[in-house]
Amino acid sequence: MKYTTRAFAVIALALLAGCADGNSSYSGRSANRPVRAVKVTEDSFGCIRDMTPVRGFYVDNLLGNLADTLAAANKPLGGPWPPGSVVQRIPGEAMVKHGKGFSPLTDDWEFFMLDVKRRSTKIVQRGFIDVINPFGGNCLTCHFEADPQRDMICEQGHGCPANPITRVMAVAIQNSDPRCPKVFLPPNQKEALRELAVLLDAPPIRAAARR
Repeated sequence: MKYTTRAFAVIALALLAGCADGNSSYSGRSANRPVRAVKVTEDSFGCIRDMTPVRGFYVDNLLGNLADTLAAANKPLGGPWPPGSVVQRIPGEAMVKHGKGFSPLTDDWEFFMLDVKRRSTKIVQRGFIDVINPFGGNCLTCHFEADPQRDMICEQGHGCPANPITRVMAVAIQNSDPRCPKVFLPPNQKEALRELAVLLDAPPIRAAARR
């Protein structure tokens, strides 16, 4: 119940935020000054395991400020993340932090859905209020439920709805990133991928089937 008011705020603001239409051309402003957008292209994303691991997810910073990103990620009580921060739990999804005030509705985070292949990454969705994950959930709706001090970062116990991708599933998907060097998947991770395939009503991930 404590997030009911915030949930209604999301709906109301989303209806009013015509400029935040889910594309990267949105020009946010703060105090009548243009706010810097972080440049994000398909080349911004590579092997997830080349990023820095933090408690089961991975982080990076597109502006070269990895130290401050890590400091934010490791604050016990949470806090704001610096512009350029990238957060990924699985290869096909990402969050990127833009300059302060660029997208007030999303605390300046932009959400991405990615199609990853051995030699390429394709952005299939990007935006602020209308990016939908493979389970049919809206990214903003989920992350908005995070405790306010967490800067929309969802982890267990941070207030977000339960994630259907378990910890073992996430590790298995990370280890199956086709852009990364191949690694051996233990039986529990292979089983986790089979369970995930059932959830998605899709064949098991091909990368896992080859191992």
